[in-house]
Amino acid sequence: MTHIPVIDAVAIGRNEGQRLIRCLDSLLAAGFRQIVYVDSCSTDGSVQAAETRGIKVVQLDMSTPFTAARARNAGVAALPGVPAEHIQFIDGDCMLNPDWLPQASGFLTENPHAAVACGRLREIAPDASLYNRLIDEEWNTPTGQTKACGGIALIRTKAFVAAGGFNSALIAGEEPELCLRLRQLGWQIWRLETEMALHDAAMHRFDQWWRRSKRAGYSYALGAALHGKAPERHNVAQTRRALAWGLGIPLAAILGAVFAHPILVILLLAWPLQIIRLWHRDGDLVRAAFLTLGKLPEALGILEYWAKRLVGRDERLIEYK
Repeated sequence: MTHIPVIDAVAIGRNEGQRLIRCLDSLLAAGFRQIVYVDSCSTDGSVQAAETRGIKVVQLDMSTPFTAARARNAGVAALPGVPAEHIQFIDGDCMLNPDWLPQASGFLTENPHAAVACGRLREIAPDASLYNRLIDEEWNTPTGQTKACGGIALIRTKAFVAAGGFNSALIAGEEPELCLRLRQLGWQIWRLETEMALHDAAMHRFDQWWRRSKRAGYSYALGAALHGKAPERHNVAQTRRALAWGLGIPLAAILGAVFAHPILVILLLAWPLQIIRLWHRDGDLVRAAFLTLGKLPEALGILEYWAKRLVGRDERLIEYK
């Protein structure tokens, strides 16, 4: 007889509106044993939308700074006493693909060393804006065994518990950090070919893209501070690249202009040359330009992390919506 694993789902969100309704309805259609929705002080009726669908709701106490990691851990803690074999994590701005769950759960069942299965995440409206298209391309990661997943993934409960769950203190980069600890315990992370979910970035402005890129830089610095030492060197290369391209080269060029040093000014040519290199590699000039430009906000995010750490300020989410 074919074994059918017991699977629960944890969704998180705040003021996602219609996106959350689509998310919850997709979870209900998938046939989970239990669905928990964790809400972070929504004012748009999100809690009521979940409750009217018979979904268990956890409302976070916002006297403690909100993080997605904290919300996901709270959702797992609210699941029934007998643990499910797998837990599907999903954000409230995503809609689960109906074909995903049987294929992903089957993969974890057949591969006992796999802790995480993630699949192809797509933007629901990639043509609605340039930024949506860029994000859709960002989700198209290589298939096979990998180092990390995103926030939408099916995770083996036994592995999740053994790793201690998400680090609730992290305001960004919590998924790669969890995957790092899982790999340290001998577990594997897999990116499957299967279509997993639709994501609704709803990104239509440059400032949204800028803040999201800044958050990425912040997560690089945070991850490197936690696990940057050998052998992991977690996020060290990403941090160095962001600082070199987003801070070092622009500062050197400015100094060259101020002090009339032509060699330093010539460093500005590194940017268009980098764009041409990435264009040749990926075949997309616009994406190459934004990947290069994105090093500026990434560097600012790194500096913000270091500044907050230096003065001991509380870390707060960097949100783009």
